[in-house]
Amino acid sequence: MLKCEFIFDFGSPNSYLAWKVLPELEGRVGVTFDYTPVLLGGIFKATGNASPVVAFAGIKNKLDYEMLEMRRFISKYKLSKFTMNPHFPVNTLALMRGAIVAQQNNFLPAYMEAVMHHMWEAPKKMDDPEIIIAALDDSGLDGAHIAAQTQDASVKAMLVANTENAVKRGVFGVPSFFVGEELFFGKDKMGNAEETILSTRD
Repeated sequence: MLKCEFIFDFGSPNSYLAWKVLPELEGRVGVTFDYTPVLLGGIFKATGNASPVVAFAGIKNKLDYEMLEMRRFISKYKLSKFTMNPHFPVNTLALMRGAIVAQQNNFLPAYMEAVMHHMWEAPKKMDDPEIIIAALDDSGLDGAHIAAQTQDASVKAMLVANTENAVKRGVFGVPSFFVGEELFFGKDKMGNAEETILSTRD
């Protein structure tokens, strides 16, 4: 069976945008993607990469164009709930460890809904421990319990392992997608990922 994977970090607005449209893709191709939480800062450190805000800061018009493409994507898929987080960039270490906790305890979809909402729809300073707990509580999750579990050594190790493994497989940023061992980077390459999935059935 073809394995498809979505590599993400909550701190990436493009991860949010890709996550919002991924269910439509899954419905068209009849494949469910596995979700792999990683730490984008760790990927940047390992690969020498940087966020577009940093990488393109000295290139005239480049950041303006990146924002134009984002607006086009938002308009195409009618993602009107998206709001740029005023605290961006946000340190997502605690949130990504929380994703590991949620995945290990079978409530990752609910955790994704909660964190994406509080990061990119009703944005808050989601690297403040108290704000994280309150936001999760507000979404019907046990914020304090999740926060406590993020301190478990096995949770920390799993996030490190996910991040290191992604880099070994060629990942340098998020959102990234794997179709089998084929890597696709960025929300704008989701169509290519879909084509590759369909081509395996020819």
